[in-house]
Amino acid sequence: MQNLSVNSRIVKEVYFSQEDGQLRIRFHSGDERRFTGVPEAEVIAMCESESPGNYYIARIRRRFQPLAA
Repeated sequence: MQNLSVNSRIVKEVYFSQEDGQLRIRFHSGDERRFTGVPEAEVIAMCESESPGNYYIARIRRRFQPLAA
């Protein structure tokens, strides 16, 4: 998994695997969420958005298949 740069008050770290579309998001709260089937373009858009936390809520959280942490 590749660690991607993100500047957010909510999201602390973003890891993404191009091979299988797995996304791992760590939050400043200590929580972690994992998803599968996420397109690379969607991950890049989240990381580059003005508010990665809001992007996650609006475009990732309920749209992609969650994995057990």
